[in-house]
Amino acid sequence: MNTPSTAGTQHRKHGPVLERIPTKNADVGGIPVRRAIPTKARRTVGAWCFLDHLGPSILTPETGMNVGPHPHIGLQTFTWMLAGEVMHHDSLGYAQVIRPGQVNLMTAGRGIAHSEESLGAGTMHASQLWIALPESHRHCEPAFAHHPILPQTNIQGVEVTLLAGQSFGLQSPVQVFSELVGADLSAPAATTARIPLEPGFEHAILCLEESAVIEGERIVPGELFYLGDGRDRIDIQFEAGGHLLLIGGTPFEEPVLMWWNFVARTADEISQATEDWNAGQRFGEVAGTALPRLAAPEFNARMRAAT
Repeated sequence: MNTPSTAGTQHRKHGPVLERIPTKNADVGGIPVRRAIPTKARRTVGAWCFLDHLGPSILTPETGMNVGPHPHIGLQTFTWMLAGEVMHHDSLGYAQVIRPGQVNLMTAGRGIAHSEESLGAGTMHASQLWIALPESHRHCEPAFAHHPILPQTNIQGVEVTLLAGQSFGLQSPVQVFSELVGADLSAPAATTARIPLEPGFEHAILCLEESAVIEGERIVPGELFYLGDGRDRIDIQFEAGGHLLLIGGTPFEEPVLMWWNFVARTADEISQATEDWNAGQRFGEVAGTALPRLAAPEFNARMRAAT
């Protein structure tokens, strides 16, 4: 992400809405992805400030996702794995394989670096998200956590996995620093389910597989439905194999500046992080990977003007 983007209250719509937002095509380490946020239409949903849908893609021994060591500040990276395996290495010394049904959470805080490398051939399918850290925690010490087991329930034939927050009578073990929710909703057979929502949150739904109907509108892969706030539930008609990702949270009122792999508040913070990374300072070294280190693009005067 080399174009600066800002997020704040300017994109918020009060009350329930149903806004269809097409994803945009991007590439992560050689894997095609659909980027749902940030886009021109929607920069954040609660504290969620980034959402990529990877795959499903078929990997061969010659292809794969290979993202060399790169830095982050001011955010949490959140990986939800659906198919395939990815090796994570970071500058804290963690080496962790993430497998289907698991979450990796990395808290960048004042600064961390990591690499991501797919393992083996076969299908790869995942969602990768960022959570903007609030002012109270965005300069915290970096941390990493692996969550192999997440709480699950079933609502009217829909298999629910709670990824983050508290909902469905469940509490996720994933530590976050804003009021938010993330849930995977999968329907093996066609069904209609009433999904509970927190009225004080804004919500969005991304289609991962097949399709579903929400308030008379069909959603398919490559589309995000922004629901606004003020809802305590939503009825969803799933077709067989329908698979959705629900995210939401208290509208994030702090201004957010996003550029490349950094989430900050000012251009000076971005510029300093860029200089530090390219000079080999501040972020530490990522051991255990043979992937080449990524260089941060120059954050020049033109970029500053755009912010």
